[in-house]
Amino acid sequence: MGGRPSPPPTIVYSPPPPPPAPPTPVPTQSLQTQTGLNEVSGAQARLNMELGAQLDRTNAEFFAGQDIRKTQAAGAEERLRLASLGEQERATTITRGEQERLGISATGAQYRAGLEAAGAQERLTAVTAGEQQRLGIAATGLEQRRGIETTGAQERLTTLTRGEQERLGIAATGQEYRAGLETAGAQSRLTQAQLLAGQERQIGLTGAEQRKGIETTGAQERLTQAQLLAGQERQIGLTGEQSRLTQAQLLAGQERQIGLTGAEQRKGIETAGTQERLTQAERFVGETGLVRTRGEEERLGIAATGTEQRQTIGKTAEETRLTDLQQEMFRRYKEQRDYEQAQRQYRT
Repeated sequence: MGGRPSPPPTIVYSPPPPPPAPPTPVPTQSLQTQTGLNEVSGAQARLNMELGAQLDRTNAEFFAGQDIRKTQAAGAEERLRLASLGEQERATTITRGEQERLGISATGAQYRAGLEAAGAQERLTAVTAGEQQRLGIAATGLEQRRGIETTGAQERLTTLTRGEQERLGIAATGQEYRAGLETAGAQSRLTQAQLLAGQERQIGLTGAEQRKGIETTGAQERLTQAQLLAGQERQIGLTGEQSRLTQAQLLAGQERQIGLTGAEQRKGIETAGTQERLTQAERFVGETGLVRTRGEEERLGIAATGTEQRQTIGKTAEETRLTDLQQEMFRRYKEQRDYEQAQRQYRT
């Protein structure tokens, strides 16, 4: 148990098998058999095709003969039918012609009788229509004349009323416009006076307040300089003198500026008032001319309207007379034409 270890076992592998032997060719009859079968099948197919073609030719000849005989029989039957149909149509045409001639004779007799009766009735109707038309034309003319007279009277009354109302409207418009101008001028003058008074008061108050402020500022500055710079009297005196001179110059400049401002404002107010009065005068002159022109144009328009209406009425009456004349001429022409047609039909 405690000796050396045993050696590992030895493995012996068997050698690989040898490769297989090549195949040995063996003769077979399948190719020859197939070739023989193909030849036999081809010969049989050729025989079948020849026999089919021969049968087709035989059938074509037979059916062609049948079609020829059928066509010949159909042609004979058609000729017999056409002959019989022609005989029947000729007999029908003869009978129809006789009946149509009889019908035309009866129709002509009835038509002539109807024309005679229609001519008599149309002549009576034309006489009655002419009488009624003349009565209607007379009544229409009478009513048109009355309507024209009434229209003219109403238009004249309308024109007079319109002129009166327009004149009253123009007068009222002018009166209201003048009153408005007076009120506007008074209010404008009051506004300008109040504005000038307010500006003068404002300028006076502004100058007083500025002067008080300058005095207070100088006093305070002098007190401050006296309390703070007691040892520098000369400098304080020079500073106070320069400050007083500066304040005096400033006050004088402000007074001159205020005076110039007030003068310019008064000039501007005077110029504005003058321009406004000129504008009001020009506006009044322009509106007066506009009212005058409007009145002239309205009068010309009324005159032109009256002229056109009179011409329209005259043209309407002329066209009515021409229409009535044409209607009468057409009525006479129609009566003459109907009479000539009746004579021609009677002679026929």
